[in-house]
This record gives sequence, structure tokens and C-alpha cells, in this order.
Amino acid sequence: MLKSRKELDAELDGAARAWLDGALAEAAHDATAREAARAQAGVGAGTTPPDSPPWELRYAAAGRHCGTAHADSVRSLLLIEARAPLPSVTRLYEQGTAAERRAVLLTLDRLGLGDRALPLVEDALRTNDTRLVAAAVGPYAAAHLDPHAWRHAVLKCLFTGVPVDAVARLGERARGDAELARMLRDFAAERTAAGRDVPADLRTALALALTTPAAPTEES
Repeated sequence: MLKSRKELDAELDGAARAWLDGALAEAAHDATAREAARAQAGVGAGTTPPDSPPWELRYAAAGRHCGTAHADSVRSLLLIEARAPLPSVTRLYEQGTAAERRAVLLTLDRLGLGDRALPLVEDALRTNDTRLVAAAVGPYAAAHLDPHAWRHAVLKCLFTGVPVDAVARLGERARGDAELARMLRDFAAERTAAGRDVPADLRTALALALTTPAAPTEES
């Protein structure tokens, strides 16, 4: 669960709070300067200078200065404060550790990037790192993955042991999805044929997929 700035201030010591203040100030300064330069030059949205801005270095150092337990939240705040453009988000993901990648994935839905960051989600779903898979099936994936890719994301969770509770809007997207139901039945049959237990989470997802969506009501 990502923590707010207020929650972090209550838990961090003085040195960590001072470091976070400076890091967020750098991120905000970069956002303002980038937008001013873009307005002056008439550059399209999403353009960023070729060099990494200082706040990106702070992003990598978040765990060292604020503790690993707070690193996701600190990194998320930095991305939001910087109004991080796609090039920065992509760079931080591609060059980052698993923990740094996870923080990117957890924040994608708050950055206003539309569907342009889907390649990062797709990359995470190709891994077997359960931390990345769980982060990849959050609100951003729920909003932007197409039905085919989303169904495979649900199956990826079952394959890797990620609880389906991690799948944002599971009840909404799975409800009445006949194709998802077929895929889940096939997976259950494969497990049974191999003498393996069928995960309880699979039954949960299957029950949703077999539920008939409520018919829309007409307003009088």
C-alpha cells in the first residue's frame, strides 16, 4: 500500500524527511522547467531533455535514505511530483532494479500517460517475478489492457501464485467473461490431469466469470 506524504512524514526521521523534501523539490522544479521549455519551444507533450534530471538519481536512492519499507511510496511521490513523462518512466523502469520497477508499475495510473506505458506492464507480465506481476495487474492494467491481454494477466497470476486479489477491478472485468471462464476451466483441467491441486483463487475467478452481468436498468 502506497503511503501519502503525511503518513511518510509521521514515520520518517528528521534526516529522511529532509532528504525527501529536497528530492520532491527537485522533482517539482524539473516538472516546471520542462513544461516552461515545452511551452516556449512549442514541443509536444511527453518530450524531455536527453539527460536524466537530478530527481531520477534520487529515485534510485530512495531506499537508502528513507528505508526499504518506504521506498515504493517515496518513489511514487517523486514520479507524481515530477509529472514524469514517458521517457523518464521508461528509463527508470528499464534501468532500475526490481524494486524500482515495481514502484513505476504501482504509479502508472497516477501519471496521465494514457495507454502509452502499456509496454512496461507487458514486460512485467512476461517475468516470473511475483512482485512485478502483482504490481503490473493494478489499476493501470485494469484501465488499459485489452480483453485478451487482461485474461492472460489473470492466468499469469494463477501460474505464479500471485493472489487474484491483486488484480484491480477483477469483479468488474471478469464478470460474465465467457472466454475467461473457458481459459480457467482449461487451466483447472490441466492441473487436475497432472495430479495437482486447483488453486482456490482459480475458483474465485471462475465464479466471477460465470456470473451473468446485471442487466442495465432503464431510468424513468
